[in-house]
Amino acid sequence: MSDSPVVLLTGAGGGMGRAIAARFAAGGWRIAATDLDDALLTGLAADTALAVRIPADLRHSAACLGVFAETMSHCGRVDALVNAAGVWREGPVETFSEADFDLVMDVNLKAAFFMCAAVIPALRASRGCIVNLSSDAGRQGNVGAAAYCASKGALTNFTRALALDLAPDGVRVNTVSPADTATPMLDFQADRYGGGDPQGYKASLLAKYPQGRSARFVKPEEVAELVFFLCQPAAAAITGADYAIDFGYSAGK
Repeated sequence: MSDSPVVLLTGAGGGMGRAIAARFAAGGWRIAATDLDDALLTGLAADTALAVRIPADLRHSAACLGVFAETMSHCGRVDALVNAAGVWREGPVETFSEADFDLVMDVNLKAAFFMCAAVIPALRASRGCIVNLSSDAGRQGNVGAAAYCASKGALTNFTRALALDLAPDGVRVNTVSPADTATPMLDFQADRYGGGDPQGYKASLLAKYPQGRSARFVKPEEVAELVFFLCQPAAAAITGADYAIDFGYSAGK
């Protein structure tokens, strides 16, 4: 079995996940990739060498334990956990459905919590690290996105608490909080909530950034670069931190 470090990556089939997988592969890491959609994992595997792909619904703690067990069976170790799985739903609180609320909380928060719980023993052994993908919506409130903000705000503060818990074991835990990123999830947002004008929806998002007419969406590769750095020995002093990639949007909040 190879001695190369292993990253366990959730949400690996999504736009953010694919960019993160590509960056770790370029860095010589083995990748254990999990996603709800096996077709997306198959597509990822066609482009990026994977140590193992594991389709799973991480909204259930038993599934998180199963993904960890399969990763250990194939790879023998875990050096980093990157929780990149996420979903978006928006709408007024008074009309927000319980089903959408549960989905947002289960994918964005519960899955990350129990994946961390499953992987912690292996990270203690490897003195590894965790990077949770949060959001600018975890740093301040966004109009029309109360449930999403609640899930990401909780994820960011959970990360801080876990960093303190695991510091004595040499395990680091951080969040990366991107703003609107050019991924299929952003396209989904615009198509579902754009009122028939997805380009207008996207333009309204860009209008909030301080760059004005030169504003653009974050590239997933930009997020992946920071995630990868936080898993390197050069980041050994960094834990309990939340890194914004948002063109300064949250700076004035």
